[in-house]
Amino acid sequence: MTAAPDAGPTVLADHLTRLAAALLPLRRAEPLLARWGGNLADRLATGGRLLVAGNGGSAAEAQHLTAELVGKLRDDRRPLSAIALHADTSTLTAIGNDYGYDDVFARQVHAHGRPDDLLLLISTSGTSPNLLTAAHAAHAAGLRTWAFTGPAPNPLADLCHDALTVDSPDNQVVQELHLVAVHVLCEYVDVALPAALAARAPAGGVRTGVEVVLGDPDPEVQAR
Repeated sequence: MTAAPDAGPTVLADHLTRLAAALLPLRRAEPLLARWGGNLADRLATGGRLLVAGNGGSAAEAQHLTAELVGKLRDDRRPLSAIALHADTSTLTAIGNDYGYDDVFARQVHAHGRPDDLLLLISTSGTSPNLLTAAHAAHAAGLRTWAFTGPAPNPLADLCHDALTVDSPDNQVVQELHLVAVHVLCEYVDVALPAALAARAPAGGVRTGVEVVLGDPDPEVQAR
């Protein structure tokens, strides 16, 4: 009778072990994500926008984030301005062809970004040249820069104003926890948005139409 092969770790078990090792330290990022959510709600409530960029799987994460903001995460609310810079393929390939791939995001930052807008750059390595170039462009244009990266230190985290770093050597785990961070960030935006909108509403509410003020009637007109 042939003996059964030894039961070793499965692919799934091994992956979940690596995921669990990085998941618990991510709890320390909650204050950062709460602050980002408040900052982002304040900016979007005043007509600002969020620009997001990444390469490969990180591009998918970027587009996931913008979909949650322009659409919704859970409950219905006003659409929020968020642009994934890789999603316009005609623009991306035109810039890459004419200026080089390192500039595919930076040129769009100059086109779409306004002072005090927010740029979120997503990278497992934190070394992608086109994201580093985009961060420099954002600083020149007066945007605030955030990063989701893998382990720190890395050039992108160092270059941005704030960074959420995932301490795992496994790119798959880093991307999966970036998605967790995307959802938590959107939750905090939704929590902070009502107060951000209320703080910017005109005192006494919004008046519509034409307001006519009538004073005392002219005595001479009354006498006629």
